[in-house]
Amino acid sequence: MALLVVNLVLGLCMGGLAAPAPDTSKQIDLLMPHVQPKVPDTYLCHGMKLNSSETYITGFIPNANMNIAHHMLLYGCTDPGMKKPVWNCGEMAASSSEFDTAPTCASGPKILYAWAMDAPMLTLPKDVAFAVGGKTDIKYLVLQVHYKNVTTFLPPQNNKDASGLNLITQKTKLPRRAGVYLMGTGGRIKPKSTVYMETACKFKDDLTIHPFAFRTHTHSLGQVVSGYRIRDGKWTEIGRMSPQKPQMFYNATTPNMTVKQGDILAARCTMINDKDTTVRIGGTQYNEMCNFYIMYSVNGTEQVRNSACASLGPPVWSWADFQDGDMNLDAMPKTVSVVPGTTVALNETADTRLVHPARMAWGSYYEQLVNDGVITRDLSEYYLDLTVSVYP
Repeated sequence: MALLVVNLVLGLCMGGLAAPAPDTSKQIDLLMPHVQPKVPDTYLCHGMKLNSSETYITGFIPNANMNIAHHMLLYGCTDPGMKKPVWNCGEMAASSSEFDTAPTCASGPKILYAWAMDAPMLTLPKDVAFAVGGKTDIKYLVLQVHYKNVTTFLPPQNNKDASGLNLITQKTKLPRRAGVYLMGTGGRIKPKSTVYMETACKFKDDLTIHPFAFRTHTHSLGQVVSGYRIRDGKWTEIGRMSPQKPQMFYNATTPNMTVKQGDILAARCTMINDKDTTVRIGGTQYNEMCNFYIMYSVNGTEQVRNSACASLGPPVWSWADFQDGDMNLDAMPKTVSVVPGTTVALNETADTRLVHPARMAWGSYYEQLVNDGVITRDLSEYYLDLTVSVYP
């Protein structure tokens, strides 16, 4: 069926999405309105208001070049950060007086799609779609683009950019809803070291999800990112990939797997820092990131309530600090830190974790003091920050 292109109307307010006739497939263009950022590591957002009938997104076609757009994220929002054509949404990164500053979403943020490293288009499995607009809590789509290098926008080139996404949509309801579960860490990476950045959460929703794709994201220090479901002590791989490959959504390693209430989800980014300085998690090109995305489907319309899992990361948190169940670390696959296509595991450098004399990680130590009623949680967070400042 031919794809019809619907152009956004750009002006003083955000463009609207016109309601197509039922049972037709349409391509909706969500593109930056010829922006010209002047400051490196600028994050810009551009939004689209959805109409009162539900729309179903079945595919994503990137319209971007990695030499211009470092990465792009598509959010579904109940309310956008700002009702202007473009705003600065780089809360962790560079600020710019050219654009007003606001968060990506003012309320109800959900990540629908992510792109980097010239990843190709993504088509969702049959009968699976993201539902937006109508009675869903996604009333707006917001495109976020990270402009790492802005040379092309400065004199003498003075170029403008229209990076973004072409969304393949339809009005016909599909039986399975898509969603994205994001795992990430904070933390820092010591100079001249190999460090594991780890996170884990128990899946607490009374809902069964079906992971069908995964995506990894780090900056230049990431060597391999891997994610797992742990059920009754058994580890099952969701995905594992080098983040230096195109950062697309790849098919899940284990077909037809499920995640249900009580399972543990775990992810690790294996980082190598050959620099002479510490590198911290952050939003600029001089920082790092550690993200593992799980794209899943559910039968019916119910969605995961808490769609993110994060940890403090190194040097104060690792899988050994997980206290919401038994991860059975002895059964951890030997390939967690093996780059696909190679056979050698990347071993963590010794002394990259903060521990007190009893060899308990500081994060776990202060958590135990809270549980024992010795100190308050606020005080434990103060002590933890103080510990990290003393042992950089």
